[in-house]
Amino acid sequence: MSDSNEVLTDPRLEKRTRWRFSVAERKRLLAEADGLSHGEKGSWLRRKGLYAGQLSTWRKELAEHGEAGLAARKPGRKAADPRDKEIDRLKKANARLEKRAYVAEQLVDLQKKCFTCSRPTTAS
Repeated sequence: MSDSNEVLTDPRLEKRTRWRFSVAERKRLLAEADGLSHGEKGSWLRRKGLYAGQLSTWRKELAEHGEAGLAARKPGRKAADPRDKEIDRLKKANARLEKRAYVAEQLVDLQKKCFTCSRPTTAS
């Protein structure tokens, strides 16, 4: 026996992973939950390690998109499309140029007014 007080950990417990359910498994769980009476749902959810919110989300996705809505998706944000970034950049540049054009038009109008005001009128 060693004199060390070090506790060896189980490698299976080191990394926790999310539960991933297939489309068939999700449909089976939804059908099973729908068959339960109101008082049994809480204990059933605890046994399965699920939340009521998961079931309602699965029901909504199934109703809106069918089985494709229940299919697993990659977690996190979707990668930004470079075209979207370019569109945003061009929109900002367009807004900036429109503002400059508006200011230039206002200055030209002001110059026209000043020119007509300062010009001497000739009496006939």
